[in-house]
Amino acid sequence: MPSIVVTVILSTLALGATVVLMPGISAENGWAVLGAAIILGLLGALLRPLLVRLLSRVGWAGVVAGWLVTQALLVWGALWLAPDVHVDGFWSAFAASWLGAALMSIGLWVVTAGQSGPATQHLLRVNRRFRKNVARTETPGVVMIQIDGLSAPLARWAIEAGNLPTLGRWLRSGSHALTEWHAQLPATTPASQAGLLHGASDQIPAFRWYEKSSARLVVTNRPKDSALVESRCSDGRGLLAGGGVSVSNVFSGDAGTSLLTMSTAGSAGPSRYLGAYLIDPYGLTRSLILTVGEIVKELYQARRQRLRDVRPRMRRRGSYVFLRGATNVLLRHLNLAIITEQMMQGAPSIYCDFVDYDEIAHHAGPARPESLASLEGIDGVLATLEEVAAAAPRPYLFVVLSDHGQSQGATFEQRFGLRLEQLIGQLTTDAEVVATREDEQEGRAHALRVSLSGTDKAPPPQPETVPDTPEIVVASSGNLSLVYLARLPGRVTLEQIDDRHPKLLDGLVEHPGVGWVMVRSAEHGAVVLGRNGRRRLRDGHIDGLDPLLGYGPRAAQDLIRHDGLANTGDLVINSCWDPESQEVAAFEDLIGCHGGLGGWQNRPVLIHPRSWRVPVELVGADAVHRLLCRALEETGCRPGHPSGVSPAR
Repeated sequence: MPSIVVTVILSTLALGATVVLMPGISAENGWAVLGAAIILGLLGALLRPLLVRLLSRVGWAGVVAGWLVTQALLVWGALWLAPDVHVDGFWSAFAASWLGAALMSIGLWVVTAGQSGPATQHLLRVNRRFRKNVARTETPGVVMIQIDGLSAPLARWAIEAGNLPTLGRWLRSGSHALTEWHAQLPATTPASQAGLLHGASDQIPAFRWYEKSSARLVVTNRPKDSALVESRCSDGRGLLAGGGVSVSNVFSGDAGTSLLTMSTAGSAGPSRYLGAYLIDPYGLTRSLILTVGEIVKELYQARRQRLRDVRPRMRRRGSYVFLRGATNVLLRHLNLAIITEQMMQGAPSIYCDFVDYDEIAHHAGPARPESLASLEGIDGVLATLEEVAAAAPRPYLFVVLSDHGQSQGATFEQRFGLRLEQLIGQLTTDAEVVATREDEQEGRAHALRVSLSGTDKAPPPQPETVPDTPEIVVASSGNLSLVYLARLPGRVTLEQIDDRHPKLLDGLVEHPGVGWVMVRSAEHGAVVLGRNGRRRLRDGHIDGLDPLLGYGPRAAQDLIRHDGLANTGDLVINSCWDPESQEVAAFEDLIGCHGGLGGWQNRPVLIHPRSWRVPVELVGADAVHRLLCRALEETGCRPGHPSGVSPAR
């Protein structure tokens, strides 16, 4: 049955139910309700684009007000115009518009088994005017979808299990191939995106770090900090240079259009595309209704974990409950609406990060049912974009990749009853130890607020309360922690640490929650210390048992590289890793984590057109960046480097 007919039938049923349930609205018969539903659809098609443009010019107050009242005005007008239908006034129509939207969303979900067919057709209809104004070209564009936190082994398993039917169909058809690549230390989104989008992953030593030169903490999911870091990464020729579009990323990749991106959040005023999303009943209203359903689902799943005594598990706090609804529904739908519009405008390249899987996997575990369900939702987004591409003014190629994987395990605090900074405090007696706050969720929420409001006036996450020149600063990212002796300038040596805090290094490596500690020796250079041995990175000499045994074949190379990064810690601490249980111990309150070494966190995935030239080994996000730049240049949707070869950093 054509989706337009389904939509009309559901709209009529929703409006009919609203008439029955709402006082102040009545209809003589079912035909009157059908007529009102048709009139409402026509009014929306004719007037909503005009209202979007008008209200967007007024500013965000106009957009928000429009979201609240536009649909009510349209419902009021349709009921007033329809014969044999009666409405008492605007407020009756206002309440009816929300109730009708809720019933319509529920009806679509039931009829389509949760699939987004009607919504896809709606996206195509509301964006068809852009296609009319864009010259047709046979030069392909490239849409790059990042599934944040998806490891290659889990991707293969989910495809084989049938959880990702769109990706499975692409691989079986021979159009695409799946390649695993190695995420160098640190395995975090900011570091990988600095590499993927700018070829400059060496600018980021962790998710958060301390800079002694300025005595400040840098947290890369804060818009101002991410803008600072991008200024260090960008050379003007990022992956998206030449008219590309960045959506929901940490960095822009030098895109001509940057939307919902951390580093550029607040740089522009109200945008028409966001106004359209807010005012469209298939947009924010529908998303909010589904968000409520996601919140209810989260409460049920968290309780189910507790009752079944699933371990490891963590307390899934109220802030996360609402953030899950925002990322798994609201942000996903907003991203989809933006990508669709950009494709219909013929954008040459688009890169969008979908963070919902990563967020849920942090709290539930990377292979838990709710995490896998979020992957299914993103696979549905790919199916929708495939349909959109068929109607776009240029052909599109699709790339699906991740920035890192995730490893699971009970947290350091759950296992041992204290946090890493507390252990360090015990080993340094009177030393003042300051730990950074865990604000990944808060930072994402703030970036979304800033992007939606077009201003950075919204209260940002509070700055770290670091006392004047503390003795020790601990900055943890997953199961990796950078520790700084903040009162000593430059990189502090092993000998200096032993002299100042003689119990610290031995106490750390003897603790069962610590896998290894890297520190720089004045005599031997970088040294990795373990419970039963040590390894010199300069010449590979090992005394006793190699502390990197079991952490992967590239562990030593990763640490050699990390030792040379600016602002790395005086101590670099990695948690324990159990090859038998495949578990790490995050220094943050996260069940699924990434940042250090151990498990699948260093094994992201790249699903690419099979015709692309991909090396046998891809080591580091910078290497993937060079591959993508070359492919975009060969495709013709990114200007080539004057020398004909994309530069290596």
